[in-house]
Amino acid sequence: VLLHRGVGHPAHHQGEDDAPHPDHRLCGAGRGLRHGRKRQHPCQHPPVRPAHLRRERHRAGCLRGHPAQLPAAPRREVSVGALRPPCLFREVFLCYDIPSLTRGKEDSMEPQTAARYRLLDELRGLDLISMMLYHGMWDVVFLFGVAQKWYTGRPGFVWQQSICWVFILLSGFCVQLGHHTLRRGAQVFGAGALVTAVTLLFMPEDRVIFGVLTLLGSAMLLTGLLEKPLRHIPPAAGFAISAVLFALTRNVSAGYLGFGSLRLWLPQTLYVNYATAYFGFYPWWFYSTDYFALLPWLFLFWAGYFLYGIVGRQRMGPLRRSVCPPLGWLGRHSLLLYLLHQPVIYGVLLVVFRVLGG
Repeated sequence: VLLHRGVGHPAHHQGEDDAPHPDHRLCGAGRGLRHGRKRQHPCQHPPVRPAHLRRERHRAGCLRGHPAQLPAAPRREVSVGALRPPCLFREVFLCYDIPSLTRGKEDSMEPQTAARYRLLDELRGLDLISMMLYHGMWDVVFLFGVAQKWYTGRPGFVWQQSICWVFILLSGFCVQLGHHTLRRGAQVFGAGALVTAVTLLFMPEDRVIFGVLTLLGSAMLLTGLLEKPLRHIPPAAGFAISAVLFALTRNVSAGYLGFGSLRLWLPQTLYVNYATAYFGFYPWWFYSTDYFALLPWLFLFWAGYFLYGIVGRQRMGPLRRSVCPPLGWLGRHSLLLYLLHQPVIYGVLLVVFRVLGG
C-alpha cells in the first residue's frame, strides 16, 4: 500500500545495514520505486539505497502480499480525533482492526433509539384506570342520582386528588424523555379545547372549562418556551422551589396564599372573568365539572420535571422492565382513551339504568 506518493524531501541518510523502521511493511513497494522516486514514511524519511537493493526490496514486498495478510504485529492505539489520517492511511489501520479506529465505525451502526421506560407507561395506565372508575362513579352519583356519601366526602376527595397528583407529576417527569415539547403541548391543548367545545354543545349543564388536558397542554407549552432557563436550574433546587410554590398557591381559588394558619388573603379584584379563572382566580359565577387552573398545578408539573433531573437517566434502568403489558398499552394511548372513555362509560351506564333497570 502506498501511503505518500512522490513527495520530494531531503533524504535522511543512514547506513545501508541499518534496521528498517518497524512500520516499513505498511509502506510496501509501490509506484514510487518503480519510477525511481523517493518515498516518505509517515514517521521518518527513508534511506537512499542502491538500485539493486531497491529492486530486491520491491520484489520481496510483492511476494508478501497485502498488509492485511501479514502476521500480526504489535498494535498501537491511535486516537481518531488526534490523528485524522488521510483516507488511504485510515484504510490500512482498518485492515489491521485497530480498536480505536474500528470502534467508532461499529458504534455508528448501532440503533440510537432507546427502549421505552415501560414501568412509567404502566403506572400511567394504572392511573388511567383509576380515573375511569372515578368518572364512572361520578356519572352514577350526579347523572343517575345514586347517592354515595363516601364519594362526596373525604374518601372521594382523596381518591380524586391521588389521580390528579400522579397524572400531573408523571407528565412533568416524562417531558425530558421526549422531544418536540411545544408540538405535543399544542396537541394536548387542542384536545382540551375539543373537550370544552363538545361539552358546551351537548352537555352545557356539565361543561368542562379549563380541564386537565388544558392544564397539561399549557404546562407543556410553557415548559417548551422556558426550557433553556429551566435546564440551568439545579434539579434539587428546582424541585424544592416548585414544591414550596405549589403548597403556597394551593388555595388561590379559595382567595388566599399559604397553608394552615399562615394565610395571605388576595384582593377580590383578581377574581373577575374567564381569563383570571384560567390562572386560578375564578369569579363566584364560574362553573366547570373538571377544573385545573394554571395555579397551583403548574408547579406540581414542574416538580415532576425537576424530579427527573434528581433521579437521572443513569439510575432509571429498572423502569425499563415490564410488570403488566396491558397497563403499558393503556399508558401509551392515554390521550385517546381519555377522550373516549367518558362517552363510552356514559353509554354503558345509560343502558344499565334505563334499559335493564326499566
